[in-house]
Amino acid sequence: MPETIALHTRLKPGAAEEYEAAHASIPPELVAALRDAGVLNWRIWRSGEDLFHLVDVQDYRAMRHALADHPANVPWQARMSELLAVGDDYSGNDQGIPKVWELLP
Repeated sequence: MPETIALHTRLKPGAAEEYEAAHASIPPELVAALRDAGVLNWRIWRSGEDLFHLVDVQDYRAMRHALADHPANVPWQARMSELLAVGDDYSGNDQGIPKVWELLP
């Protein structure tokens, strides 16, 4: 069963425009790698330097491990590490932000 993972990252000061420009044209090979790793959808919102992600994925930890050394992801993560306040090591050991509450239908 797919899971939805919430994440929070933060941009370096002044990096918002470059971050948004990078995300305006995600490389097709990265999109394919994300899909192959079980990502169904990935959404990002920005408030100032704070980024909030919602990731719908088959298995979050498996996805992180599959992408850790993937040739399409490594250069992308190198580029993102130039823009993010804290780089992502892609260890796959995180759980995302814990859910506190949900309004169900």
